[in-house]
Amino acid sequence: MELKWLEDFLCLSQHLNFSRAANERHVTQSALSRRIKQLEAWVGVPLVDRSTYPIRLTLAGQSFLARAHDAVGLLTHARDELSARYTPMMEVLSFATLNTLSLTFFPALMAQIEKNGDNFRTRFSDPHPSFLGNVSTLLNGNCDFLLTYSHPSVSQMDDLKNFPYLSLGYEKVIPVCAADAAGQPMHRLKNGTLPTEYLRYRDTTFFAQVLDPLVETSGLNLNMVYENGMAVGLKAMAVSGQGVAWIPQSLMPDEWKRGILVRAGEEDYDLDVEIRVYRSQRFRTDYAERFWRRASALAAKDINWWQN
Repeated sequence: MELKWLEDFLCLSQHLNFSRAANERHVTQSALSRRIKQLEAWVGVPLVDRSTYPIRLTLAGQSFLARAHDAVGLLTHARDELSARYTPMMEVLSFATLNTLSLTFFPALMAQIEKNGDNFRTRFSDPHPSFLGNVSTLLNGNCDFLLTYSHPSVSQMDDLKNFPYLSLGYEKVIPVCAADAAGQPMHRLKNGTLPTEYLRYRDTTFFAQVLDPLVETSGLNLNMVYENGMAVGLKAMAVSGQGVAWIPQSLMPDEWKRGILVRAGEEDYDLDVEIRVYRSQRFRTDYAERFWRRASALAAKDINWWQN
């Protein structure tokens, strides 16, 4: 049983409407419905009568409601009491982040923020194979910050619309492949002719949701020969000559400079994405609020600081 199931149930009991409750809980309606069903499975009886409009609590649900209030209150109080005892030396900032940003942007971000003498203890939340999993880590209150790429074509960005964020920079994602002995691309993006070997992002990733529409509308003839959820894995396959992959420029500075990886298509096929850091709706600690102030000052100073 998870605390969020009880919190979902309490919210639903107030609204008696899945859509309004889901909006208040900052989750999709289907996610809220799934979690209520999980709670019902744990309790062992139906708690919500879905056959009426508006919905209503069953007799068992009404009986369980007071106990759910007590349980949430007790656990929340215990958490807040223990949290208040922490000293800044014991605090750690928790980040959910995409793998590529953890390798490229995050170290530069922390170095810049700590330039003036600040020191922050940080950790990454448990990794998720899907972009939605990383988003859910913030939605469910299991991290302080979410460091992510952003693009209008990614539907899960809508789940974050009520969360404060900072725009920290931009990243160019380029279709690249290995170079031949003459320094020319081994594979070229082209229309209508023989297919180009394509190194693709897994469906559940951020970049798959951005690139799949681009590929579909471009008329490119691509033959998917390899799939991976991580850009670093696709880069390795591109370096070995296996095909074309869209790789963030910050992930291949050496390969790009030395001509190991070269452009496989025109600049029209480049992708520009924004880098954002989202925070929880309320700061869990003063430590997290202090980091946010430092990051806000950096964002206001120079949007492209990390590429200078």
